[in-house]
Amino acid sequence: MAERAGLIRGRLALGWLIGGEWRFHPARFLTTAVAIAVGVALGFAVHLVNGSALASFDGAMRGISGAAELSVRATSPLGFDEALYPRVATARGVADASPVVSLDARIGGTRLTLLGIDVIRAAAVTPSLIRIRPAGPDTGNDGVFDEAALFLSRRALAQTKARVGEIVQATANGRTVPLRIAGTLPGADETAVGVIDIAAAQWRFGRLGRIDRLDLAMSDRDAAEPALRALLPADAVLSSPASQNAQGDALSRAYRVNLDMLALVALLTGGFLVYSAQSLSVVRRQRAFALLRTLGMPRGGVIAAVVVEGVAIGLVGAAAGLLAGYGLAWAALHWFGGDLGAGYFGGGRAQVVFQPAAAFGFFALGLAAAILGSALPARVAARAAPAAALKNAGDVLDPRRPVAWWPAATLLAAGAAAALLPAVAGLPLFGFVGMALMLAGGVAGVPWFARTLLAPLARRGGGDVPRLLAVRHLHGAPGEAATALCGIVASTALMIAMATMVTSFRGAVDDWLGDVLGADLYARTTAGASFDPATRARLAATPGIATVAFSRQLPLTIAADRPPVSLIARPERGGRDPLLVLIDRAPSLPRGALPVWVSEPAQRLYGWDPGETIELPIAGRTRFVVAGVWRDYGRQAGAVLVDERDYQRLTGDEGRDEISVMLTPGQDAGRVAAALTARLPASLRGQVEITRPATLRQLALTLFDRSFAVTYLLEAVAIFVGLAGVAATMSAQTIAREREFGMLRHLGLTRRQLTAMLGIEGAIVGLTGALAGIGLGLLLAQVLIHVINPQSFNWTMTTRIPFGTLVGVAAALTGAAAVTAVLAGRRATARSAITSVREDW
Repeated sequence: MAERAGLIRGRLALGWLIGGEWRFHPARFLTTAVAIAVGVALGFAVHLVNGSALASFDGAMRGISGAAELSVRATSPLGFDEALYPRVATARGVADASPVVSLDARIGGTRLTLLGIDVIRAAAVTPSLIRIRPAGPDTGNDGVFDEAALFLSRRALAQTKARVGEIVQATANGRTVPLRIAGTLPGADETAVGVIDIAAAQWRFGRLGRIDRLDLAMSDRDAAEPALRALLPADAVLSSPASQNAQGDALSRAYRVNLDMLALVALLTGGFLVYSAQSLSVVRRQRAFALLRTLGMPRGGVIAAVVVEGVAIGLVGAAAGLLAGYGLAWAALHWFGGDLGAGYFGGGRAQVVFQPAAAFGFFALGLAAAILGSALPARVAARAAPAAALKNAGDVLDPRRPVAWWPAATLLAAGAAAALLPAVAGLPLFGFVGMALMLAGGVAGVPWFARTLLAPLARRGGGDVPRLLAVRHLHGAPGEAATALCGIVASTALMIAMATMVTSFRGAVDDWLGDVLGADLYARTTAGASFDPATRARLAATPGIATVAFSRQLPLTIAADRPPVSLIARPERGGRDPLLVLIDRAPSLPRGALPVWVSEPAQRLYGWDPGETIELPIAGRTRFVVAGVWRDYGRQAGAVLVDERDYQRLTGDEGRDEISVMLTPGQDAGRVAAALTARLPASLRGQVEITRPATLRQLALTLFDRSFAVTYLLEAVAIFVGLAGVAATMSAQTIAREREFGMLRHLGLTRRQLTAMLGIEGAIVGLTGALAGIGLGLLLAQVLIHVINPQSFNWTMTTRIPFGTLVGVAAALTGAAAVTAVLAGRRATARSAITSVREDW
């Protein structure tokens, strides 16, 4: 009770102490607040973008599906037999069914989903897909049955720049059909979609007898689901809005969680910087705290003073971070889209959706990081004996006493053990826990690392006085060096880890592209068009072509709640295609078995190992034997490859949509590309894109860099935080040693020698921090590359060290620390030697 009364009576002294610190050292306060703000802003922005993108995706899916209770969906764009429609419509628990044909279409340069619906059935099951009639005369209801009538969502209408009543040319499934825009759709504004009569869609776009979806209204859903699953063929799956949302969520979940976690690591780095700055502030004010303790202030008052500063830093930093995060989210959605450039929700247009719970959570995290960063220095200040502290303000650790290494080793070992644990629901949560433990262990090991690194230099005698004093000071004060280095090491380690991961990933993708882009020309169709056998024969006979390979690529749904894998059919010659980069193969295949080659992501997602027999929804449930696993960085959801002869025999599909061409020696690729275009049917020329491998390679690497734009931003932030931490800590530490400099000048050192000593100290501190941060960052990079990346994206790669980045970071940190120490030293030695030590009289 007495201590509480003393604390209350000392609030004036606390206010004076805190206010004076902020008044005379505003840069320290602002630097630490900015560090917290940056972490909060990045985390909140990424979370807002993720939530906004998923909300937009959900709206788009509702616009396309019409918000049906359940749907029967085809497993591939080939659709399923329309004979299934009456069986589903009369199944137990089904009140009504609406058949749908879904086509990837193009009107001019605008891509959209073109739906063919039965208006009468859709009015009962998915009324949001029914149009709004334009106002005016001659707007009767019979317009919806006109085979040329097209109804567009407002977004599609805006993108096509057309008007109601205008005739447009719609291209889908390789056919171009004139359609008249008859009105707009009320419930599909989130996406580009068009609706026509289902009979017109089947007849005019070559889909007779096939449908892609059956939207269902339920009378008894519990009874309907098992009944429907029992009668569905292998080329159809039962889907619900929840499974559709899960499919979209699974597509980008790992990417989103990784960004969230990296942003939280940036916030943790900000907490380390707060700890560093507050520790230096406590050391500088140790005599003031001791004086207040002597005058009667309890230990709790000292702790309260430092923690209140942390609270203020956290409040300002977290509030500023929320505002900056909202602005960053808006900018990211505007410039990169809802997937932050990663390509998961291509063509989506998302608006920022404010999330109060997330805002409160990130505000609390920012505040907690600042408070925890201040609590540890506060406890150290409170434990100091007032009498000793009045005469001493430095690191009093005996330089002969060994520095404990086991806490750091324990944390590093615990982090490594956590990183080896399996993923949780497909997310590398333990990998990030391991990274956090390793980061803490690396920071905890800084005193031991600094002592070990400086020990050989400290044992060497002789040399010039500034160098000897600098080395002896740092070697004798490892706690002080660790305080200055913890924020630097944390931020540097984060930046090096991300830079190494991105360098390794980009290098692996670049090498893979060099392996798979072995042809001279590539061509692919758009808007569902395909090359029929006659067209393929004409193209293969083009002069200048040595060999030509035609292939088919379709999405294939394995599970309703997972993104579809890519089904690729092309001539494989028994898996000996040099463009197929095999990383594992089955020793032998049973006689008569159908071979399939699966990509590495497909193997990891579905457990398809070489030699295993699997079933794929191709022509029913067809059994294949996995002949090998191939490396593929282009399809995160997985891909399966079958020989085109097996594919055509099973499906009867004679269409192909991709071509790879090898030219005879000496042929000009441009002239051959023009000859290929000339041999295409007139109706197909506008639907084929011919490119060269160099263009595809550059496009792929550009998309890679775009998808990692946020990671590059996090790297830049880590560099900024590291350099700011160097400047703040070296400046504060140097200014706090003014009495020491006065004493050294009394012993005969000149200002020039003091400046040289400080420059050497700063360079050593910066280099030590850089070496520790680089070593820790390379260790964290192994977790990112070999644990988090495979568990998140199902890709593996080897480590590639960015040596140029390492040298640049080490040079920047060393130079920044040396320059900052010298500039601060000039200020600290500006006063006369007598004035600097007057407090010791």
